[in-house]
Amino acid sequence: MLTLNADLGEGIGRHNFGNDAALMQLIDVANVACGFHAGDPAEMERTVRLAQEHAVAVGAHPGLPDLAGFGRRAMNLDPADVRRLITYQTGALKGFLDAADMPLHHIKPHGALYGMLARDAKLMEAAAGVCKIFKVPFFGLAGTAHEQVCEAEGVAFVPELYVDLDYDNEGNLLIRPQPEEKTPEQVAQRLNQALADCTITAEDGTAVPVRFSSVCVHSDGGHSVQIAQRCREELDAYRECE
Repeated sequence: MLTLNADLGEGIGRHNFGNDAALMQLIDVANVACGFHAGDPAEMERTVRLAQEHAVAVGAHPGLPDLAGFGRRAMNLDPADVRRLITYQTGALKGFLDAADMPLHHIKPHGALYGMLARDAKLMEAAAGVCKIFKVPFFGLAGTAHEQVCEAEGVAFVPELYVDLDYDNEGNLLIRPQPEEKTPEQVAQRLNQALADCTITAEDGTAVPVRFSSVCVHSDGGHSVQIAQRCREELDAYRECE
């Protein structure tokens, strides 16, 4: 079954980003920030409780230690750095999940870390090792080191589609510090295209193949709730036709 996932819990202190309460009513899976690129203990606890209220599965969304850049700036890390970063953040979130008697559903890195792991098999091997420790799947991009390493390491892999971000003509996700926000109508069209013929239109207009079993939307845009609503409607209609 196709699922809808979103990156949530990305507020910190008095600063809130996105409408988590509205989005949580529309999604199946929440990727919860773990404190390095966004989020803090209070935000993690609040988001876990909100997910529990709406029967939404929760996965860890670890990022680079870069609050100022929202985890969207690449860093020079070695595999041990990656292992520690992901283990530390996932463990923090799991503590709140344990307190709520909820399971950890998956691990899905955020922003620049996600892109670094897609390109570098050695770094991805470190991330896969953490998935083994916590016994959870990895959410990532099909056809990249995400999938290749998970397959080699025996880690369950869940391929994602990004309908609110751009791809290049080789199917790579373009992760930018300030991505241009798409309209709900644009996102719905992109999702319909992917559901109909398993392609998405790249930034240069090329139709590139995509494989996915979950659709990701982001919470930090001005139209995030409307985008999630359109995706929910399209996915529900697609399920009825299966």
